[in-house]
Amino acid sequence: MSFRAQKSNKTILHMQSGFSLIELLIVLTILGLLMAIATPALLQQLGSAKVKTARIEMKHIAGSLDIFFVDIGRYPTQKEGMRVLIEGNQTFQQNWAGPYLSGKEDALLDPWGNFYQYKFPGQHGQYDLYSFGPNGVDADEEAYVTNW
Repeated sequence: MSFRAQKSNKTILHMQSGFSLIELLIVLTILGLLMAIATPALLQQLGSAKVKTARIEMKHIAGSLDIFFVDIGRYPTQKEGMRVLIEGNQTFQQNWAGPYLSGKEDALLDPWGNFYQYKFPGQHGQYDLYSFGPNGVDADEEAYVTNW
């Protein structure tokens, strides 16, 4: 191999050496800062989307409760609960035209995986339908998602 060919090979190797450690650390720092800024905004949007989803699902359940009322002549009792929208009941099987909600018990779960709460008679209307929200416990009424 001639001297010229060796010099050309060294130049190619030198050009392909890659990034320095400092350059990699700068890029990683910039990515970390972007993640630190974007993550809280993304989590806030996710929480907001779950609340909106809960409100939409409660409107769907409320519509099912109203159709149940038209068919049976009353809303489900507190003891029967909302499961009667899916399973029916022997006492009114003749007029029952359900299931009024598709699926199984999944239709009664809020976006946080807890059951929607149903009270009949309601304090805010014919019935109360609500979710405990992200907490999942009956402690913080301000976190509730409600139909009233």
